[in-house]
Amino acid sequence: MNPTRRKFLKTLATAPLLAASNSQILGVETSNSPQTKKRFFFTSQGKTAMMNADGSGLKYLSFDVPDQVTWQPGGFFPDGHRVIFLSMEPRRDGPGKPFGEYYHKTPTHLWIYDLDSGSLKEIATKERLAPFITPQAILKNGRMLIQVIRKKVPQTFNINLDGSDPKPFTQPGEGMPYGISLSPDGDRVAYHLAASSGYEIRTSDVDGRNKKLVFKKKGHLYFGPRWSPDGEWLIFQDCQSGKDPGHDWSDLILSRPDGSDQRKLTEGQPLWFAATYGSPGNRGSGSNIPIWSKDGTILFSQRLPGSKTAWEYQANRPDVDHFNRDFKPELARGGTEICRMDPNTGKVERITQSKPPVWDFRQVESSDAENILFCRAETSGTSGIWIADSDGKNQRLLTKGVDNLGADHPRWIPQSN
Repeated sequence: MNPTRRKFLKTLATAPLLAASNSQILGVETSNSPQTKKRFFFTSQGKTAMMNADGSGLKYLSFDVPDQVTWQPGGFFPDGHRVIFLSMEPRRDGPGKPFGEYYHKTPTHLWIYDLDSGSLKEIATKERLAPFITPQAILKNGRMLIQVIRKKVPQTFNINLDGSDPKPFTQPGEGMPYGISLSPDGDRVAYHLAASSGYEIRTSDVDGRNKKLVFKKKGHLYFGPRWSPDGEWLIFQDCQSGKDPGHDWSDLILSRPDGSDQRKLTEGQPLWFAATYGSPGNRGSGSNIPIWSKDGTILFSQRLPGSKTAWEYQANRPDVDHFNRDFKPELARGGTEICRMDPNTGKVERITQSKPPVWDFRQVESSDAENILFCRAETSGTSGIWIADSDGKNQRLLTKGVDNLGADHPRWIPQSN
């Protein structure tokens, strides 16, 4: 199997869908209409939970559906009440059944869940393309993008919510688009493409037409494009993967969606890209994504000079679990902070600060731009969900998840009409 394809399949197996960190990523236009309480999702010990921003109303979601082993939330609908969930049956790989041969044969199912009524309805059942499908973006006019794996070859399709009228977004062998971000007007998408030559940034219409190459360079991994609030710019990460095979750190790139007027906003790979934390037996990981604030500034996780995590990537052995790290707390030092950058001036403002340093990451901004959620973990410690005002004031811990064993991947629930 192609190494890039193998890595992508492992990502599907281990990374929650809500690693995509803000609602715009999956095509949601949020409303600023008032709601009684701001709410958010997070994950803990394999469970998805919902909580109010003041720390009340904690609820762990459970679904009484036969033969479904895992559940992950995907994109929100604009009404703020409904969300797509992905469920998976018992995995078909395991002892004597290699991951690359059998994992993609595991049947998955897509559902619309109403957060208020608790109703659950299966979708994408008509003209089923393969056992294994995953949601990528909710589009206008009752359509969506899904990732399909057939004969170990991933492909993206544009379908109706019920699964009918599937239209190819990519062709087999073209590469694997994911990390999809929908433009504010809903007409274009940006994504990173895992191709045989590496990870590159592209844009296209939502039907896959009018594709544009934004950024590509040998020895670099470009990841996680995000549209600016006005739709005029993209930001994405540049990891020097040839020198950093664990993808720990990255730089921040600004570009027009057509690939023009490109600017490198940072130097020295200061962004924390592959967040790894915790201790053996209770560790976490997942890609960190810089995001746009409503005011056109950029929020990201930045390392303090000389920082090193407790989890050291092992480049000299095969990566069989999409983690491939040894726990070396004695080598750990420093930490990361949530920062805000003005892309016009390059000025960076520190939003979170701690003494001694800790690891802050997964920043997400509320739809009214008044608060940010983020994760915080001490070296070798579990992650908690914290909240702060947009300027970093009034920081406080909201939860450390099930039995204080850790919480991750916070994501605001859109405030509904």
